[in-house]
Amino acid sequence: GNQIGAAFWQTISGEHGLDGSGVYSGTSDLQLERMNVYFNEASGNKFVPRAVLVDLEPGTMDAVRAGPFGQLFRPDNFVFGQSG
Repeated sequence: GNQIGAAFWQTISGEHGLDGSGVYSGTSDLQLERMNVYFNEASGNKFVPRAVLVDLEPGTMDAVRAGPFGQLFRPDNFVFGQSG
């Protein structure tokens, strides 16, 4: 589920002109329209997803964080159980 979600955020970020760290680098004002549907604006013209990623194991979350859009999410957006 979270891997599919990560692919969704990668696609929607591209549609809105955001790079992997959430910084707007688009070329069209249309990309900024309705940005607040999916993203909250943080400081420095950076946008973060309006999402919480939840899993029982931290392994999937580690894979999302290590992926190309892992820096898009705030650390407190990840909620997971402990291994063991």
